[in-house]
Amino acid sequence: MGLEKYASKRDFSKTSEPKAGRSKSKTKLMFVIQKHDASRLHYDFRLEMEGVLKSWAVPKGPSTDPKTKRLAMMVEDHPFDYRNFEGIIPEGEYGGGTVIVWDEGTYEPIETIKGKAAQEKHLLKQLKDGSLKIKLHGEKLNGEFALVKTHGMGENGWLLIKHKDDFASVKDITKEEKSVLSGKTIAAMAKTSEKVWEDGKAKKIKPEKKSPVKSKEKEVSEVGEETEVDPKAILKKAPKSTIPKNIKPMLATLVNEPFDDDEWQYEVKWDGYRALAFINKSKINILSRNNKSFNEKFYPIYDLLKEWKINAVLDGEILVLNEKGISNFGALQNWRSEADGELVFYVFDLLWYEGKNLMNLPLVQRQAILNSVLPTDDDRIRLGKVFKASGIDFFAAAEKMGLEGIIAKKINSTYATDRRSKEWLKIKVHKRQEVVIAGYTKNEDTSKSFSSLLLGVYEKGKLQYVGKVGTGFSDKVQKEMVKQFEPLVISKSPFDELPDVNKPSRFRPNPPKAKATWLKPELVCEVAFTEVTDDGVFRHPSFQGMRDDKKAKDVKREKEVATETVVDKVTKTQHKTAIKPPSEKGKKTLLNPKDETQVRKIKGHELKFTNLSKVYWPEDKVTKRDMFNYYYQVAEYILPYLKDRPQSLNRFPGGIHGPSFYQKDVKGKAPDWAKTFPYENGEGEKKEYLVGTDEASLLWMASLGCIEMNPWFSRVQSPDNPDYCVIDLDPDKHTFDQVVEAALETKKVLDAIDVPSFCKTSGSTGMHIYIPLNAKYSYEQSQMFAKIVVNLVHEQIPEYTSLERMISARKGKMYLDFLQNRPGATIAGPYSLRPKTGATVSMPLHWDEVKPGLKMIDFNIFNAIDRLKAEGDLFKGVLGKGIDLKKAISKAKSVFG
Repeated sequence: MGLEKYASKRDFSKTSEPKAGRSKSKTKLMFVIQKHDASRLHYDFRLEMEGVLKSWAVPKGPSTDPKTKRLAMMVEDHPFDYRNFEGIIPEGEYGGGTVIVWDEGTYEPIETIKGKAAQEKHLLKQLKDGSLKIKLHGEKLNGEFALVKTHGMGENGWLLIKHKDDFASVKDITKEEKSVLSGKTIAAMAKTSEKVWEDGKAKKIKPEKKSPVKSKEKEVSEVGEETEVDPKAILKKAPKSTIPKNIKPMLATLVNEPFDDDEWQYEVKWDGYRALAFINKSKINILSRNNKSFNEKFYPIYDLLKEWKINAVLDGEILVLNEKGISNFGALQNWRSEADGELVFYVFDLLWYEGKNLMNLPLVQRQAILNSVLPTDDDRIRLGKVFKASGIDFFAAAEKMGLEGIIAKKINSTYATDRRSKEWLKIKVHKRQEVVIAGYTKNEDTSKSFSSLLLGVYEKGKLQYVGKVGTGFSDKVQKEMVKQFEPLVISKSPFDELPDVNKPSRFRPNPPKAKATWLKPELVCEVAFTEVTDDGVFRHPSFQGMRDDKKAKDVKREKEVATETVVDKVTKTQHKTAIKPPSEKGKKTLLNPKDETQVRKIKGHELKFTNLSKVYWPEDKVTKRDMFNYYYQVAEYILPYLKDRPQSLNRFPGGIHGPSFYQKDVKGKAPDWAKTFPYENGEGEKKEYLVGTDEASLLWMASLGCIEMNPWFSRVQSPDNPDYCVIDLDPDKHTFDQVVEAALETKKVLDAIDVPSFCKTSGSTGMHIYIPLNAKYSYEQSQMFAKIVVNLVHEQIPEYTSLERMISARKGKMYLDFLQNRPGATIAGPYSLRPKTGATVSMPLHWDEVKPGLKMIDFNIFNAIDRLKAEGDLFKGVLGKGIDLKKAISKAKSVFG
């Protein structure tokens, strides 16, 4: 490369870096590795050749482990005398920061070649061929190494690899931090403030001060200036929780036009990859919106976060900015290293911070905390700007600047994970859509790799054709894409209906004849378009880039919603409480608050209720009377799950802290009007289960001290065929947030195979997930399917889950119980009270309620009835149409292998 590029980047009146130099050794080639703390910490690997130092920047430093390949980006040649340079490059100059000589020594080719000139000639040929094999003789590094050019990392991308030899080791050699010249660490060198180390002396320099850059965004008032928010006070009151795991970000709803509203704020819609960053005790995990790791792909952001001293979960967007400060999605999609552009992580939300769950706080409070805690010492991680302005004017400005669009957010919106909320809205300047690549065409007599991509989106679970795109990619991009296509080629079209790829249009009445090649629908890209035709095809589409952060199955046609409708609805419902007040008084209580013994006629049958002041839940001061009144009021909701089902009676005659026992046989003990179901025990004795029928049977069970209701999974009409399959999450010493995480992981698995699921708290320590079967299958088949599901879940979170039935074998891990799916097995039914402190209820939930911070005690005898009047029966789908078990198992095999 020569030294022209090196010199052009430096002002030698301000930096004392060397300009030239020549080796005096006639027999040895020299190498040096400098540790350089500039905009980010990295190592510069330099080899003497042609009188200069051929140089590579190694972000993570060298490794002595042959299994670990380190990215090495080739940079400009440096003068030979640079090998002794260490000290401080002034701030504001190229490479500004601290440098030490981390290692130095001599090197030679692996092959035995005599003479420095012959060795150099051999090495230069290897360099040109892209495979440089050398032997180092340094103070820290010794033995064989290879520098191999890799075409997947851009023009200057190489890999630094240690060969297996006597010097190979899994030890992290970068832990040896001191300079081999001065004995100083980077930190110690940095303390020689405003000095440059040169020729063994510390020379004082006066660095230029950077003038602050004024942001245009500050011309518009930002949230926090108008609203007084005390971040410390908010944090103090926020609920404690462990760091959430594997959550997905809150998404915005697409609307058709901008609007003005004082209760909304506005942000730039960046054209990048949405990312959640989890920072916990120096462990970093950057995940895409589908929980795909970005740690390696966007390593500069990962490396920066690793240096932070905070624990937090951040929501933001990773992007590459062009010279005008506008995000460039194509550059991001093709990003392999710093040579491809500078990555920026714009952070706009804070979900968790230092042991506090912030997701249920209003947005304005979350962002105030974020503003106060986000480190701002590196411009590659930036605080997302928030504007309290006219949405219409802001959109016009975004359009003029060439931005993708804007985001509108309700100021007091809470954070709903994995949900497309109508409290966050997006308004696009240009129409864009993610699409599935289902194939490609190649015209006759074309020299290109392909002529167009065949595109689809999923509608009602089926892949629908939305057109083809033939513009927006270079020849180079096409060749790279064809390599991705090769392993996905299939013989049949993946579309629900076969499209006519040669169909003429009014724009191309005589299209060239094209041959279609079909692909497995796994790859996702993004296209821009002008409009959608009446038959659902994109008009004038243009390829924007691949989307490896999206799953094909999640790609659905995004339809604009009328802004006015959404905003009006959100405004009207904004102040609803989590549990709406009942619209009517509803069913009155069964028993009066005074008499100790009361007789009531229920469904034509007299029932006697005694000792009504007896306290069943001492800590909560809840009596037998309260329990009877609860079951009387909840009857209409709980009876569908008890009716026609044999019951296991779990009796607590002395309350939750007294002795309890199970009673199955009610032969000769149940009232004459009670319905029973015969069975034989293991000794051939004839027994009878009580069968749930109506309010009378429910309240008779309660009068026996049955605090909880335990119905069979099947009904007496089809006793061998359960109405549902149940997965019971049974924790040991886990937090409930971990139970929530396991439940969400179970939902992910079931969603992936298109199986509907319904969840409820157990009312004790765990959660129950139900899958409707509609009595179409046997218990054995149900258990088999549950086993398949929990095995898949266990593979995702093996660190704290177990499939072992024996408690001792679980070693404290959470049991994923599939064995409940057997004849006669029971668990507490939906809306059942539980014999636990807090008088908890086994409560069905919306899936978006299943998130960190959820507590079992949230649902209890005191608030359950009001919740039911507001929400209705969330579990009714459990008794609806059953799944196709064969189809579900087949899908599981295809999705998970």
